[in-house]
Amino acid sequence: MPKPPRNTRKPASSARSTRSQSPYAASHSSAGKSRESSAAESRPALRDTKTRSAKPASKARPARNAEPASAPAVAKSAKPQRRPDSFPDSAHAQKQQPARARIQTDCAVVARRAADRLRSGHLWVYATELEQSPTVATPDATSGAPALIPVTDTRGLLLGTALYSPQSQIPLRLISREPVSPAQWPSLLEQRLRTAIAQRLPLLNADNTACRLVFSEADELPGLILDKYGDLFLLQLLMQPLATEATRDLVARVLQQSFADACPQFTLWERPDPRIRILEGIAEAPTAPLAAAQKDSPASETIFRMNGLRFHYNAAAGQKTGAFLDQKENYVAAARWARERKALGRALDVCTYQGGFALHLAQVCRTVTGVDASRAALEVAEANLALNREAISGDLDWMEADAFTLLRDLAEPVSGSAAARDWDLIVLDPPAFAKSRRAVEGALRGYKELNLRALRMLRPGGVLVTCSCSHHVSLSDLEATVAAAAIDAHRRVRVLERRGAAIDHPVILNLPETEYLKCLICEVLP
Repeated sequence: MPKPPRNTRKPASSARSTRSQSPYAASHSSAGKSRESSAAESRPALRDTKTRSAKPASKARPARNAEPASAPAVAKSAKPQRRPDSFPDSAHAQKQQPARARIQTDCAVVARRAADRLRSGHLWVYATELEQSPTVATPDATSGAPALIPVTDTRGLLLGTALYSPQSQIPLRLISREPVSPAQWPSLLEQRLRTAIAQRLPLLNADNTACRLVFSEADELPGLILDKYGDLFLLQLLMQPLATEATRDLVARVLQQSFADACPQFTLWERPDPRIRILEGIAEAPTAPLAAAQKDSPASETIFRMNGLRFHYNAAAGQKTGAFLDQKENYVAAARWARERKALGRALDVCTYQGGFALHLAQVCRTVTGVDASRAALEVAEANLALNREAISGDLDWMEADAFTLLRDLAEPVSGSAAARDWDLIVLDPPAFAKSRRAVEGALRGYKELNLRALRMLRPGGVLVTCSCSHHVSLSDLEATVAAAAIDAHRRVRVLERRGAAIDHPVILNLPETEYLKCLICEVLP
């Protein structure tokens, strides 16, 4: 008996297995992932699986470029057909070429997450989001640090131009969505400086001689802070590429042209942040003033006005740039709500620093106590009190104490006893508890404890002014913390007002970090 013809077809499962294990299938399943784009350069030539078939040879589909079956065979059909990707100059080859190969080497290439955030209006790129660091950059003449860098996504599409600080955890901060050359940067910097200053000029008057003139990213000048205290001006340069003589000279020139006539003691000082200077790798700042109307005896101390009250200022002392200008409008709001809610008896200002809230409340409350752990700050607060005796009607005293310890003692004077609910108004304005995201959980515990103690001390109808200056703690986080504290204190709390930083600290909705200060003004219900 003749043997049946041998079946030459491969099982279907075998064909599927071969396709799923081919290099093309593995790469196609991960197409679009930037982290794997570099692997495409070393990938073997693709096998044309479309010309293979599990069907008998007589029914096989012709290749895409093959001649029709009825056409006579010609000599060129004997040549092996070359794959499209073997022509490096063809359009198909350009389409298959990995995106990274088309990116310039002097660009910063960022991951997809960072690219999406930049397209949404944010300005920062974190160090962990750099797919390719710049290798060629324009060095600064003084420090040699790279300055302006084009930023692209992994496809080579330009996202903008950024200041580059290689040592920073935020190495890229966008200054423009368009290409900006080093030659164009000084004029752009000057234009934005003048625009920011012009926007603040209407805020300055006889009762308010202090103001934040430039607020970093919110004024399109990342890493640059500029404050005015009377005739003194304070500059902070918080990025390595900004800390140059050219930047300092430009800022000094613009300020002199804008304020020299109105400020006879005009003096510009640079006030570096020690912690930021180390993190960013910034060189030591000059110890001499950057500019001064009286060069032989430059002023370093002055008295400025805020909401009609007078405050001492020393350019070489204090936190931040020396005073809390961001709370300027909240000082007034606290006194206004004290009046409206008849909370005019006893007031407590916790973490008073140099007496900002306390001095404003002493204009309407009978007795005010300012508490702070820093003796140096309280000495300045006492000097500020002496300047404003005529404007203050209430009794104001100071107490050096730890906020947590003091509130615990006041809320529970005797172990197991109920708190004496006889305070009319309490202000909680602690320093930033959360310097990073990892510290948020502990910070919220700290905020809750302070608010819990304060709520136990307030009388029915009393007012709580509670603040957070940690940008990692959102307004919703603060509200939830105060709500949890109210539950534990068995009090019902009504929100009277939600507030933030003063108007000279603008907020960019696309950049949540600019909304760092939150202030809740609440009423304790009977």
